[in-house]
Amino acid sequence: MAENQAARTAAKREIARADIMAMADYALVRKERRAALLPEKGRRRVSVGPYATFHFESYATMWFQVHEMLYIERGGEAQIADELEAYNPLIPKGDELVATLMFEIEDAGLRARELARLGGVETKVHFDLAGERVRAVPETDVERTKADGKTSSVHFLHFPFTPAQIARFRTPDVPVILGISHPDYGHMAILAPETRAALAADFA
Repeated sequence: MAENQAARTAAKREIARADIMAMADYALVRKERRAALLPEKGRRRVSVGPYATFHFESYATMWFQVHEMLYIERGGEAQIADELEAYNPLIPKGDELVATLMFEIEDAGLRARELARLGGVETKVHFDLAGERVRAVPETDVERTKADGKTSSVHFLHFPFTPAQIARFRTPDVPVILGISHPDYGHMAILAPETRAALAADFA
């Protein structure tokens, strides 16, 4: 059921006002929607190294996020436009992949030390397609690395693909590697087949 839902929403590139449920109606299906989305979110999650986790976004993940923000904050109609403006850019537009990169470190002291030495990490992320690189382009709405060199624990990244690169991504015998090449955080991960299949659906 979750896979069918993902297939139906893969081609949708933007959440419209008409896609927003009334909060009273959303409350009735909230648990069901969350449970249905969990397997898809699992396929779209990639860990790279000990701390970095990429959550590749889609129409479905952003639809749920928008509704959660509206449900929790209770801003009503006035809040809807702001949420759509914030989250619609994170829905892949057919020639890209979009990810939320999170550095997840529970210990506060260790987290502060690690983030302090990872300045500019958002510019050091890439896919490797058998030697051809697709570099991440960070969202520029907020400066994620401060003047003192400390980076944020959350980054929003776009990976723009050419048609030829999309074809390579979809070719089973071409390994797809997600990597971070920061001098203080050099790690990579090979995408699992189920993750590649889920992300390939984001392309037009």
